Amino acid sequence: MSNVMKTAARGGLQLDRFMPEAAKLHRLSALLTLVILIIGFSLASQSFFSVNNTLTVLLQTSVIGLLGIGMTMVIITGGIDLSVGSVLALSGVVTGMCVKAGLPVIPAMGLGVVAGAACGAVNGLVITRMRIPPFVATLGMMLIARGLALQLTGAAPISQLGAAFGRLGNGALFRVVEMQPNGFPKVIFPGIPYPAILLLVVALGAAYILRCRQIGRHIYATGSNEEAARLSGVRVDMTKLYAYVMSGALAGVAGNVLMSRLVTAQPSEGVMYELDAIAAAVIGGASLSGGVGAVSGTMIGAFIIGILRNGLNMAGVSAFIQQIIIGVVVIGAVWIDQVRNRN
Repeated sequence: MSNVMKTAARGGLQLDRFMPEAAKLHRLSALLTLVILIIGFSLASQSFFSVNNTLTVLLQTSVIGLLGIGMTMVIITGGIDLSVGSVLALSGVVTGMCVKAGLPVIPAMGLGVVAGAACGAVNGLVITRMRIPPFVATLGMMLIARGLALQLTGAAPISQLGAAFGRLGNGALFRVVEMQPNGFPKVIFPGIPYPAILLLVVALGAAYILRCRQIGRHIYATGSNEEAARLSGVRVDMTKLYAYVMSGALAGVAGNVLMSRLVTAQPSEGVMYELDAIAAAVIGGASLSGGVGAVSGTMIGAFIIGILRNGLNMAGVSAFIQQIIIGVVVIGAVWIDQVRNRN
């Protein structure tokens, strides 16, 4: 009987062989949508392709992308993480408080990431040990993390954190600045923003983990067929815990990037960011049913959201209309995912 069960489990895990083709088609359609958006906004505004606007898009997308990568890992396991926006704020507050207390910036940011990972670990343990649905567990963490951030700061921002704190969010690689005769600096080349470089490194690392490491295969197996994965020897609970810890840690990294850009730790930041992260993953082809998703697709989804917001801002569209448009895009992406699953 044991051999029969193992054979059935292996057979269940082979079902996801048919899913990558549909996922690739979804990513291809998302990429086509991204190209259409770029062409459309560039025709609507001559300044869309300017260097400054390109850097703005990169900076805006970096936070969404970092959150989206962690969210993708969770969604592939068949879960959801509604707490990343609040965890982002809490991690940024922890970093800001440590810097204010005299700790060097890098160790302080490390503690901020640890705080985010701890929130993710709590999410994972509540889901795997207490058997509470991910929606409810992470919704509770969303309230807890936001409340902690506001309580620790008295709902007031932590300012005067120094120039070193703002280097991650506002610095750039290969920036060229020339001093003019009048004594004022002139930027010859703005350089590549550090947040964009960080996003690239994290995306490559996450893609390597998902595609080339055992834990990545276990993440896909858990989302494809949890019972079959368990019968095949996958430690399903540990795999889920890993995914939620990664989501929390990347929310901590995103919190450091965002607060560094502001050079202020804002406990009220990150509201609704979890929806952007979910949207980026789903638009990029991740299935809310689990078992399907890729970092490359999430990056495409993040840039779709970033460019859509940027282009609508340049067109003078109000923030309220932008929310409506983003909501319609998310519903459309989920509908496509449901059609794909039925087929």
